[in-house]
Amino acid sequence: MDALGEDIRIVRYDHRGHGGSAPAPDGTATIAQVADDLAELIADRIPDGPIVLVGHSMGGMAAMALAERHPTLFAGRIAAVGLVATSSGGLSDLTFGLPPWLARRAAAIEQRINRRVARRQVLLAKPKAARPGLRWLLFGSKPRNSEILATAIQVGRCHPGSAVGFRGSLNEHERREALKAMRDLPVVVLAGGADRLTSLPHARVIADELPQADLVIYPGAGHMLPYERATDVAARIEELITKV
Repeated sequence: MDALGEDIRIVRYDHRGHGGSAPAPDGTATIAQVADDLAELIADRIPDGPIVLVGHSMGGMAAMALAERHPTLFAGRIAAVGLVATSSGGLSDLTFGLPPWLARRAAAIEQRINRRVARRQVLLAKPKAARPGLRWLLFGSKPRNSEILATAIQVGRCHPGSAVGFRGSLNEHERREALKAMRDLPVVVLAGGADRLTSLPHARVIADELPQADLVIYPGAGHMLPYERATDVAARIEELITKV
């Protein structure tokens, strides 16, 4: 986000259970709780002035949950929204771009792994070992090795128990109605044409609910748009800021 310039204040943080944040206490690894965390963060660190709210993947879902649970923020404080490689629902039917029979088998394997992780019998893979799988799942064509490694490190810093908890909450994430709170705001929806997690139909659902939004599709890009299309993502966010 350095590309946005020095005159823009940027507040970034790690969701609970991610990065430098502590593991999510039992029962709190949910999109709803992350939205409440965000509301608390805004009250503490950004007590006044307009806010351009930008979320990638689960961050975009947190923005939708914020609109659902704290609508007054969208009536007064949130001035524009960027939704990057995210979804308003339907994640329980993920196929990862695979044929249905293979997607069902992959889901069964994931459930077995999650049960082991939840019991703390295994940890998330080491960054180098995780790179091939993450490259296939999260990136489009011709990603840089440094970006794949950086992503693997980020994934590895997510607490295992928290990761499993959030997976269940992602399946329950259904917030298409919450998008109505953003209809009077400048919104940009960014989507990778080769995204296997929040595929292009998810972005189109969001755009259908927000007819005033700009839908930008990056052919050949995957889920990690902040890496794969960093310059243009920063430019789109800057456009939102100039509108505010």
